[in-house]
Amino acid sequence: MNATTLPLGNSSTPGADHGWRTAAIGLLAVRFVQGWIYWGGATRRFIYGPQKLDPHGHWMAYKFQTAMPGALLGMDHVVAFMLHHFYILYAGVIIFSAVELVAGVLLLAGLYTRLAAFITIGLSTVLMLLFGWQGATCIDEWTMASSNFAMGVALLLVGSGAYSLDNWMLSRRPELAQKTWFRWIGGSLPLPLSDDAFKKFALVLLGIAIAFIVSTYSYYRGSVVTPFHGGPVSPGKHHLALDHGVLSNDGSVQFHAYVNAGTPATPSHVMRAVLMNRQTGAVIETWGTSVLAAIPQSNVQNDFAYQKFKVGKFGIFGGVGAMATIHLPSMITGQTLPPGQYVLSLTSVNEHVWKLPMALTE
Repeated sequence: MNATTLPLGNSSTPGADHGWRTAAIGLLAVRFVQGWIYWGGATRRFIYGPQKLDPHGHWMAYKFQTAMPGALLGMDHVVAFMLHHFYILYAGVIIFSAVELVAGVLLLAGLYTRLAAFITIGLSTVLMLLFGWQGATCIDEWTMASSNFAMGVALLLVGSGAYSLDNWMLSRRPELAQKTWFRWIGGSLPLPLSDDAFKKFALVLLGIAIAFIVSTYSYYRGSVVTPFHGGPVSPGKHHLALDHGVLSNDGSVQFHAYVNAGTPATPSHVMRAVLMNRQTGAVIETWGTSVLAAIPQSNVQNDFAYQKFKVGKFGIFGGVGAMATIHLPSMITGQTLPPGQYVLSLTSVNEHVWKLPMALTE
């Protein structure tokens, strides 16, 4: 389909229609790449990798759970709610994937281009809030989401005034040029705004893009008004949050663990647990790798059905986002622990240590 040169409408600038057509041709690569990104992501699930949507396998629920530790604006609570409600979760995954597919196809075809671009802005925002913190060597997900956000803004403003189905529709039905709705959701004509109004609209979108992109970058990595940092939630170094510790006088221990940082590519392994007296530093009992590996899986009660803590030959391990209540059996026999202040230390395969204070009362 050939590009159609169309009048700018509200513009009084000489040659503006030519400039608009030139801009549309210049954005063809942007439109294609943005469309392909979302089309490709959706078709990997619907066509080429349907196991990603199979709830009986390693499907998208696992990916969503890995987003929880660094999700912004309370999105971690939304994810947790969905993970506890299967039908809402599955519907959400299908709907999100379908929206990606539709938006991608529309952009590739240049059909209702501004509507599709607006949808991709929304998708990019959600992906930024969920996964923007991830990327062990650089902020990969932030880079993807920010680039898609800016591409969506550009396509929303300029449309698809060249080589598009929007143009084909307009050539078949010229009266669409007078329809305000077609100008706003299509892409073959300039927006129904005066030059001054269009400039203000574009600058508002620019301001939103700058605020959104720079603020998230500063939050994740600094390097704006503060020194570079690894982010409030590390995407490369695993961390365990420990709480709800309960120590029994027979020496058994129960606690809640949450892998709240690290790369989703590998799980975090706990290879040793030690209970010590906080006052004296004396070691009360130790659970070595072989002992942890022999603990029944029933001693690990996971909060979610997807990313889990499990017992393996190298101890206890869990992927990013995993939460569980773990029970360690007593390693002392014929003794009763006296009341006092204790601390449980967990050591990972990388010698990272996490501690949880515990108190044993009468």
